[in-house]
Amino acid sequence: MKNEILEKLRISVINGDIEAAEAAAKEAINIGLDPLEAIEEGLSKGIREVGDKFEKLELFLPDMIQAAEAMSRAIAILEEKISFKEYSEKDRGVVIIGTVEGDIHDIGKNIVVALLKANGFKVYDLGKDVPSIKFIEKAEEVDADVIAISALLSSTMIKQEEIIKMLKDMNLRNKYMVIVGGAPVTEEWARKIGADAYGKTANEGVLKIKEFLKNKRLK
Repeated sequence: MKNEILEKLRISVINGDIEAAEAAAKEAINIGLDPLEAIEEGLSKGIREVGDKFEKLELFLPDMIQAAEAMSRAIAILEEKISFKEYSEKDRGVVIIGTVEGDIHDIGKNIVVALLKANGFKVYDLGKDVPSIKFIEKAEEVDADVIAISALLSSTMIKQEEIIKMLKDMNLRNKYMVIVGGAPVTEEWARKIGADAYGKTANEGVLKIKEFLKNKRLK
């Protein structure tokens, strides 16, 4: 029964089937399946398969978006059964993420959120059109490890630089890993503004966050 539900969760994400994902999540709760196991062994496997296929151009952006939405909806149901203590012990780290002020695009950011949750991070999604100071205030409030800043318009990329400058002015720059991403963002831009990392894709961004925090903890 457990394996059947895990497979349903995986397949629902691969198919981008929101109703099936929600139904499987409810089934998992009804039989007493560990919510973290449901996320890691079911949903997570599905979104990783989708991500791999997307990287190989076997799937396209609408497929990735639909898969991320299905996963998010299932996680929302499962998270209700996870205590903060359980989540804290399992988390790889705490990430603040949002789309910068003046930018109302959040497709890419939502995919990153789903992948971060699948990889065991505690994620605070600030949404879109987020004032620069809000990233910092939230990071300070929840003692975050990472500030992830998305910009989907070339005209709003400057806000990524503004956030890093604000961190420096507040003597907080070394406290957080700052990673930037978004369609117009490049590796060169990330270096120019002093970001710690740049994620060209959602998968790459998550991998860089994992590697950065792993190295930080080894020091």
